[in-house]
Amino acid sequence: MPRTRLVLASASPARRALLQQVGICAHVQASAVDESALVADLTAHHGLLEPPDLVLALARAKAEDVANDHDSLVLGCDSMLELDGHVHGKPADAAEAAARWALMSGRWGTLHTGHWLIDRRADGTGGQVGATASTLVHFARLSPEEIAAYVATGEPLRVAGGFTVDGLGGAFVTGIEGDHHNVVGLSLPVLRDLLTELGVGWFDLTQ
Repeated sequence: MPRTRLVLASASPARRALLQQVGICAHVQASAVDESALVADLTAHHGLLEPPDLVLALARAKAEDVANDHDSLVLGCDSMLELDGHVHGKPADAAEAAARWALMSGRWGTLHTGHWLIDRRADGTGGQVGATASTLVHFARLSPEEIAAYVATGEPLRVAGGFTVDGLGGAFVTGIEGDHHNVVGLSLPVLRDLLTELGVGWFDLTQ
């Protein structure tokens, strides 16, 4: 059994699966944060945030929403795709997903993931740390028929940016510059750095 328990404040199956792949069996408790309302509030008080700062603020809110329920490490994450200076989360519906892919086709965007880690262990530091990872993603040129078929699978509606690299959408990602894991939704090197800042070893989390 791992010596240190990690709670993932995210319902993302991809993030949970990624942690499992490296031997970290995280307890999952999705936060109840209203992302749209929070973004509106942040914008009202601070103006438009840069994409890396925005995803970090959302990740922090998610971790803090869950942290008081646990005596453990709590990790919040949030991902968005930046394209032409605009950020995109999960498409609201099929029409938005198709329009998004029409813009992405044959181009590139930057996938930003904010990470926020809170130490709520009784014998821990009581601290919290965060960081954002940004990865450049190159997309294939898709025909209108391919876009329609991909959107019809429902996959683009479930993920930030409207694409995956570890699912059906992987066929449409022609190149990645930066951390591959970050595109899945969680940068393992960033998580390791945050753990180190809180005095936790990487292998303290693994089985």
